[in-house]
Amino acid sequence: MGVKITETVLRDAHQSLIATRMPIEEMLPILDKMDKVGYHSIECWGGATFDACLRFLKEDPWVRLRKLREGLPHSKLQMLFRGQNILGYNHYADDVVEYFTQKTIANGMDIIRIFDCLNDLRNLETAVKATKKEGGHAQIALCYTLGDAYTMDYWKDIARRIEEMGADSICIKDMAGLLIPYEAEKLVKALKSGSKLPIQLHTHYTSGVASMTYMKAVEAGCDIIDCAMSPLALGTSQPATEVMVETFRGTEYDTGLDMKLLKEIGDYFRPYREEVLANGLLNPKVLGVNINTLLYQVPGGMLSNLVSQLKEAHQEDKYQAVLEEVPRVRKDFGEPPLVTPSSQIVGTQAVLNVLQGERYKMVTKESKKILMGEFGQTVKPFNPEVQKKCIGDAKPITCRPADLIEPQLPKLREECKEWIQQDEDVLSYALFPQVATDFFKYRQAQQQKVDVTAADTKAAAYPV
Repeated sequence: MGVKITETVLRDAHQSLIATRMPIEEMLPILDKMDKVGYHSIECWGGATFDACLRFLKEDPWVRLRKLREGLPHSKLQMLFRGQNILGYNHYADDVVEYFTQKTIANGMDIIRIFDCLNDLRNLETAVKATKKEGGHAQIALCYTLGDAYTMDYWKDIARRIEEMGADSICIKDMAGLLIPYEAEKLVKALKSGSKLPIQLHTHYTSGVASMTYMKAVEAGCDIIDCAMSPLALGTSQPATEVMVETFRGTEYDTGLDMKLLKEIGDYFRPYREEVLANGLLNPKVLGVNINTLLYQVPGGMLSNLVSQLKEAHQEDKYQAVLEEVPRVRKDFGEPPLVTPSSQIVGTQAVLNVLQGERYKMVTKESKKILMGEFGQTVKPFNPEVQKKCIGDAKPITCRPADLIEPQLPKLREECKEWIQQDEDVLSYALFPQVATDFFKYRQAQQQKVDVTAADTKAAAYPV
């Protein structure tokens, strides 16, 4: 069996390169061709697309999902889902997670890739159960990271636990491009020895090694790889689909995909790439290799955040000191993987520690939340002295954080009832109350405009 490919051009590729700004109108004309390729799946929803649709593109993300389903009748659609955070940034009650999953699958989603920023499997239980109940494919994504705790035994054991949870497949989510080729080979073998589930690999080209990493992973038995059409590949995006297809052609890993068809799809996206380069939406900086990613084991996006925080404080000369402080804070916080939101929390705390001249003199409320156990359990225990300095005598929680959240749907429905035009509106509101309300007002204004125009036309057609 050849290696399978998940295409990311409709979601993670443009999320990584142009801040998720590709509108649905740009996607619709090429869906028919993409549907004929025979991809394992097309990743096209979730992640930051939901927020960006409402906030910047004035698009209803649910309408987008329905249009994608209609335009890709023969392909499996895939999305990224942040466990108990769904697509927002807080933990939600189980009733919201269940209802969101139900509506997502009812609107046409097939594969839900579910992850937690701490790899705390308890934060994935509700989403996995709900996906299975609705007949969807539940894929658990493990955030790949480095550190003393992350041994091959750790990965092997977590793969076994994922299979026991009832997941359908496992994804290695290498959000920072830290996975180097020979480590990928070891990692895939470790996961395969812990579980019989299919293994998928997702990485970013940020550090320049991703294509080689895919090659070694596939040789080690990785079943599926995430790739992006070449105009929106490389840099902080994924390796190019066409390149990986050509690489494995004629070998036992041959994808069987039609290069001529892929070229036509690539040709479709090329003018769009030129357009976003010309209007500044695509910054050439994100297309290069960021070797600091491998040196400091920090995601590229986190590095740029640190720079902008230091710029604001007119302390750019402290960059090196902050880079050295990041791993220390991460160790104090139980060595979490650095991915949204843990990367922002660790980074901001490292900046504060350096700028204040005293570690943990000022502590963000998010840092306190992590140390209180509100995000879940880290792989290693917190540094007890740091925990005491930050949260005092407060008693940290040890249960699954969502166990402490009362059902939220009835209250949310009540709060946004004047705007509801479809069942799904309550979910948009649940995740982004302010942004969704602004969008609902915009939607209403647009509808009134159309009504007025229709009335005018009618009047003109029947002169009194």
